[in-house]
Amino acid sequence: MLHIETQPTQTPVSPPTTSAILVIGGAEDKVHGREILRTFWRRAGGNAARIAIVPSASREPTIIGERYRSIFTNMGVRQLEVLDIRDRDQCEDDRYMKFVETCTGTFLTGGDQLRLCALLADTPLMERLRLRVQRGEVTLAGTSAGAAVMGHHMIAGGSSGESPNRALVDMATGLGIIPEAIVDQHFHNRNRFARLLSALSMHPDRIGIGIDEDTCAVVEHDSSIEVVGRGTVTIVDPAKLSGNNCDRVGTSDPLSLHDLRLHVLCHGNRYHLRTRQPLS
Repeated sequence: MLHIETQPTQTPVSPPTTSAILVIGGAEDKVHGREILRTFWRRAGGNAARIAIVPSASREPTIIGERYRSIFTNMGVRQLEVLDIRDRDQCEDDRYMKFVETCTGTFLTGGDQLRLCALLADTPLMERLRLRVQRGEVTLAGTSAGAAVMGHHMIAGGSSGESPNRALVDMATGLGIIPEAIVDQHFHNRNRFARLLSALSMHPDRIGIGIDEDTCAVVEHDSSIEVVGRGTVTIVDPAKLSGNNCDRVGTSDPLSLHDLRLHVLCHGNRYHLRTRQPLS
């Protein structure tokens, strides 16, 4: 008699949490390897992802929204919505709110960070998205302007190519996704090191993160960062700042900053935001 062994029914195991925050320095590769965009796609769930694209920072939101829709659709994503928010009232739209409630990835495009914050800050949609990010329920990515808004204190604009001074940088309030950080993008490509130092002189309780083009800081839930891409991520840590003349000089006078700690990280390097130490 043929004896057939039956396997016990196994309880399905939920996949491990893979969500993260991707802070992209702008000009990410959209044509060839698309390493950063593929990292976002993978962390959002791959072909099973439900992706929301928010092109509100752009002056041409329809064009930029459709460009990213095409990219992620070609990667295999079938559930995708462009949240073309041009008025704060749209942040209470039932259709947009329902999609944000169930999406696995949200992508903030480049453009004008002040415009993006004016449309999203303190809205029901943004508050819901922030909560889901904190719970690890959704992967959030922001490129260029979408990266600048990640901190509580945000670099809204400024100049480059000068010695650090307060007039070099314009500050505003960001979306507070990574509140301890001040993020600057297109970093070495646009010579913005002095601009980030100027911002930190006014907010020495924060940590500066400068991200080059086609480069991404992937922030995990344990506050560790891993660098992906072809450039560098520059970390400026003012925790042990022993000298700062910011309050004693004019807005256009050069700044004096003592005992800053600097880390320059490239692809695969890791750093911990909470302990402020590089990781092996």
